Amino acid sequence: MRKIIHIDMDAFFASIEQRDRPELRGRPVVVGGSPERRGVVSTCSYEARVFGLHSAMPMKTALRLCPQAVLLDVDMKKYRRESAKIREIFHRYTDLVEPVSIDEAYLDVTENRFGEASATKLARAIQQEIFAVTGLTASAGVSFNKFLAKIASDARKPAGLTVIPPEKALAYLDTLPVGKFHGIGRVSAAKLTGMNIRTGHDLRQLDASTLQALFGKTGLFYYNIVRGIDNRPVEVEEEPKSVGHEITLAEDCTDLRALRIMLRQLAHRVAHRLQAKNLAGKTVTIKVRYGNFETVTRSFSAHAPVCDGAEIGEIAIGLAAKTEWTTRPIRLLGVTVGNFVGPEIEPGYEQLLLPFP
Repeated sequence: MRKIIHIDMDAFFASIEQRDRPELRGRPVVVGGSPERRGVVSTCSYEARVFGLHSAMPMKTALRLCPQAVLLDVDMKKYRRESAKIREIFHRYTDLVEPVSIDEAYLDVTENRFGEASATKLARAIQQEIFAVTGLTASAGVSFNKFLAKIASDARKPAGLTVIPPEKALAYLDTLPVGKFHGIGRVSAAKLTGMNIRTGHDLRQLDASTLQALFGKTGLFYYNIVRGIDNRPVEVEEEPKSVGHEITLAEDCTDLRALRIMLRQLAHRVAHRLQAKNLAGKTVTIKVRYGNFETVTRSFSAHAPVCDGAEIGEIAIGLAAKTEWTTRPIRLLGVTVGNFVGPEIEPGYEQLLLPFP
């Protein structure tokens, strides 16, 4: 049986800023884009979360809920440096490390460099080493598969350590609200709650065919995870040629405001994955599928590589304007970034001659 640890840094961006600027400790700190440019929250401190703030929330909404918040720009270069230090720590314990984002990763410690049989002891040691090296706290989850390890790391934040052994998995999942299941999104959770399915126990009463009828192939995933079944291995990925994310809409959409919001959300998801892999790309591509299943793509190659969600989102919306999305219903949207270069490349400068063109 596998021994999996999921490490999730606590309010990563905001915690780095509070560490580096002592005057911010104990204050609601919000890291993200400018409200004037329709920016969103990247990360907020736990002091800000008390007011209902969360990542991906529009910055204008965040500042309305918490006017006293300290708003800081994203300093991705600094955050990547800290992430690299943390990944070095992971690799002291095992080669099987799967980064999920810039601030979280799965580790398979079934076989590890210390020959330690207890994954719990290893998780605690990793937490302590992260704090000693970076001054930052991490939450850890330990279990026998990735799904349960992720659920466990969310249970006691910040700086928590939760273990879900095989014999306690079903009892743990039975009391968990469906909205807390990693992999069940807000729309699906609302649909289930509307059917009076509120906990893992309720969800486990539905058979596989019913769940597939309700949610398609995702229904089978729900059927398995509510039983604690997840056979996915921790994968050490090769460097991809592109990073993308797409969404198929439940119903064809003609609401341009909603479509723009979806594109920005997709862009931020792509940015999250780029940053996790320390990648930046020059080419942004969008995919648009109309209601009749006709699919078109549009691409733009920037002079400098991009990995920022707001920037990718603006490019994506500009590309969408070159499609027929204003006149035809949309079934699917996708955003991809490729043509990678190293994200640490310094900006280039060109000497211009008078008169300027």
